[in-house]
Amino acid sequence: QVQLVESGGGLVQAGGSLRLSCAASGRTFSYYTMGWFRQAPGKEREFVAAISQSGITRGYADSVKGRFTISRDNAKNLAYLQMNSLKPEDAAVYTCAARAFGYSTQMKGYDYWGQGTQVTVSS
Repeated sequence: QVQLVESGGGLVQAGGSLRLSCAASGRTFSYYTMGWFRQAPGKEREFVAAISQSGITRGYADSVKGRFTISRDNAKNLAYLQMNSLKPEDAAVYTCAARAFGYSTQMKGYDYWGQGTQVTVSS
């Protein structure tokens, strides 16, 4: 079992930056692929970014590529999502998730989910 707690959300102006953090507790953090997903009001949850157990493999949704960076610190049991050049369409609840079996960008493969943190982008 892994418990995930996100932080770092808030209100930012378009063009600004935020860094989200995901703190993990429970099983060994380095066993898990970590992913970030988001859900805007009235829309389905969508993939944002993922990072493999070692951090070598990273993937991004086309909509955030070049603006967002996912990273992790296995010694601190933390995953991050650095978001730059934010746009109003990035506003959503951002949730981190952990997957026990290999790297994936598919939502259904993730076993553990946090509660989410709200990101609001003003135009």
